[in-house]
Amino acid sequence: MLKLTGREKGALFFEGVETVALLILINVALIVIIQTFIQSNPGLASGIFIIKQSLWFGPYHTQIWSYQRIVIGIFIVIDAWVVWWRLRRRYHQYQMDHILAELHYIAQGHLDHRIPFRLKGNQQHVITSVNALVDSAVQSMNDERQIEKSKDELITNVSHDLRTPLTSIIGYLRLIEDKQYHSEEEIVKYAHIAYEKSKQMKNLVEDLFEYTKVQQHGAPVNIMTVDLSQLLEQVSASFELEGQKRGIEVTSITEPEPLKISADPEKLGRVFSNLVSNALKYGNGASYIKIEAHQHGDQVQIQVKNDGTKIPADSLSHLFERFYRVESSRSKATGGTGLGLAIVKSIVDLHHGEVTVTSDDNETAFTVTLPVEQPTTTSETKIDK
Repeated sequence: MLKLTGREKGALFFEGVETVALLILINVALIVIIQTFIQSNPGLASGIFIIKQSLWFGPYHTQIWSYQRIVIGIFIVIDAWVVWWRLRRRYHQYQMDHILAELHYIAQGHLDHRIPFRLKGNQQHVITSVNALVDSAVQSMNDERQIEKSKDELITNVSHDLRTPLTSIIGYLRLIEDKQYHSEEEIVKYAHIAYEKSKQMKNLVEDLFEYTKVQQHGAPVNIMTVDLSQLLEQVSASFELEGQKRGIEVTSITEPEPLKISADPEKLGRVFSNLVSNALKYGNGASYIKIEAHQHGDQVQIQVKNDGTKIPADSLSHLFERFYRVESSRSKATGGTGLGLAIVKSIVDLHHGEVTVTSDDNETAFTVTLPVEQPTTTSETKIDK
């Protein structure tokens, strides 16, 4: 509730006194004018007297009407309303003055401040709107700062991840250029290292391009009816040879089969390729990677599981952040760019789905939940594949 200052209370009191005094003077003047008008008109005076004599009650003929009393009563009612109206108007003016003072205080940079008092009527709507507007402005500023911070981090991480292999490439090519080698085998070795580092840079650029593409607002999604059974079989087959080299069995199971959903096949293939690739790189000691898909009503749940090294609990909530790696250092021994799982989450979000991860001593499982049918929009085309 708004509390008036002592000065405002005093001003309100004196305005009431001033209003009452003015009304008394006006009332006296009007009564004098009315009496003068009646006395100057004998016919009117006689009519009033006859009416007055005819209105009585009780055995003592008590009169119940007097025009003076009626006029005074009317004036009292009108005066009370005028005093109430003026004081109410002045009080509302003080309320608006306090609201404006709070606005000026906020506008001076005190964005954590909100108008604290509550009023009635339109003034409260103003206060609620102002506080909501300030909240929205602060949230927008925080979002803008977060975006700028995110951009800076993106530039920093990309610069770091590109500079490291680029430095190696330049270094080994300089050795070849300056003939700092002792045999043809060393030339081949230096060229191979430069080639591997170049592929690492290429992977980073491709992942960065894919990430920025799916992060764009209104990113195009080519929705088709996709046979998920075939798609997952293709993904597992593409990693079968690499899995054999590492002693890891890569398999896929779908239930029911065939299992068809609405999705962008290219982007969905990228999701599960990234998840299997992630399991191969970081699932140390794993003996299997299983891709299991099951339909539950109007949703499909796909899990990519492996029995490799457990992911630390404090890392689980950060896995889908871009450039995040579980390793304590930014070592590139595994060849990861730190964007694979961020791309997974972005693509799953585009498909109105959800991706989660659990990990314990027995198994690590990435779970992707997708709707069987995608919400129809004007930018989507749906065809059978």
